[in-house]
Amino acid sequence: MTRLTADELNEFFVRAFPGTTPALVESVGPRSAQLRLKFQTSQLRPGGTISGPSLMALADTAMYAALLAQIGLVPLAVTTNLSINFLRKPPQKDVIALVEIVKLGARLAVGDVRMLSDGEPELVAQANVTYSIPPKHL
Repeated sequence: MTRLTADELNEFFVRAFPGTTPALVESVGPRSAQLRLKFQTSQLRPGGTISGPSLMALADTAMYAALLAQIGLVPLAVTTNLSINFLRKPPQKDVIALVEIVKLGARLAVGDVRMLSDGEPELVAQANVTYSIPPKHL
């Protein structure tokens, strides 16, 4: 069971990160989430591919969404590590992130984020993301 819905997470992201266009949370489940990064030309790097920083931001946002869905609105949960593997050149289309939380402890959460171009079967990137969860009294 999740504590926050996809709609609640999307509303939080709009409030918490004004002026940005974060990825859209499409669904959340037990220790999981699916997000969509809508393609924009501002995400491109030379060579016409979606940039690494755009994919890293998607991985981080996906883990944050999956974590908050599980623990509730804890805005001060922060990234402590993000390791990413760029596997193939993503085409100019939406990127889907599928995240699974593989460890959820009292102070740390670790997730696996797999990213695919919309409608494509092969991964374009994979990331391991660790979040620090603040003590309950903060």
